[in-house]
Amino acid sequence: MHEAVVSLIGRVPVELPVWRSFWDRLHSGGLLRGEAAALLASLSTEMPGRETLHALLASLDERRTPAPAGDFTGAVNIVGTGGGLATFNISTAAALVAAAMGAPVVKTGSRAYTSRCGSLDLLTRLGITPTTSHAQTHAVLEHCGIAFAGLFVYPPEIALLARAVAPLDLRALGPFVNTLGPFLAVTPTGAQVTGVARPRHLEGLGHAASYTSRAGRTVWLAVNDAGADELLAFTANTVHAYEDGAHTEFTLSPRPLGLGGGEPAGLAVPDGGVEGSAAFFLEVLAGRGNASAHQTVCLNAAALAVAGRRTGDWHQALAAADDVLRSGAALDRLERLRSLEAAHA
Repeated sequence: MHEAVVSLIGRVPVELPVWRSFWDRLHSGGLLRGEAAALLASLSTEMPGRETLHALLASLDERRTPAPAGDFTGAVNIVGTGGGLATFNISTAAALVAAAMGAPVVKTGSRAYTSRCGSLDLLTRLGITPTTSHAQTHAVLEHCGIAFAGLFVYPPEIALLARAVAPLDLRALGPFVNTLGPFLAVTPTGAQVTGVARPRHLEGLGHAASYTSRAGRTVWLAVNDAGADELLAFTANTVHAYEDGAHTEFTLSPRPLGLGGGEPAGLAVPDGGVEGSAAFFLEVLAGRGNASAHQTVCLNAAALAVAGRRTGDWHQALAAADDVLRSGAALDRLERLRSLEAAHA
């Protein structure tokens, strides 16, 4: 059995050369039957420690085609770990609002994994095709102030693992992949806001955030008692901030921010499925959402503006997000993306 699998089962740190060897064998088809499944099961049973996670991310990064330097300077990303409280696509709405506020956004995401409608499912329903390269992402960002990056930002090793474990279902066998997804999908944005649905994953994701933040990037991990993978406007949120390897912590509470409207039920899509999700999403984006949805989108958009250093004033950022929703500017941003899509059809 490969040393990476043996080490993970024995809870021994997996070093960079061992990860390199595992990926080499995966690419060459040289893994023994069951080794890929054993690796995913071990990773999903218990989040690995700092040394193993840093080596894992480094081993994948060194195999990637790097993005052009400077193309995404000043841009921000918002993406959750999935799982937890069932909500509409809050981070996608917040990304459009933040872009309309003047904060460039390059958002990553995926198809539905634990939810009924993932961000890429929603975008497809709305007539928006995610980008397929760094060059295209940069071009869309320049034209629209926001770009939705496609699956090319994920390492090809994930798809190879899925094939290696077939006919077993990667979603059932490898929830670790979804949890770590925000750090597997790489775009060189200046800041990233990531909601964490399960606090037990916070330590491991903190190791991933410290790795990602070493090059001057800001990474926020947000948790709350409601178990949502987004900031919520009606309960206290704890934010763990990472920058240049340093870790600080602060709390965002509703009342001091002038928030607090609504309840978790207001974030759920009544009809479910992609059609219902798209209809609910467009209502919120048009400024006609309930208090829970409206204020929660504003809070997440404000977080992008603050994390991306567009402002340091939370009240100012929240007011700007509210104005964007009520004025229809967020819908205009969506239409700009659709128009670009139509022009290149």
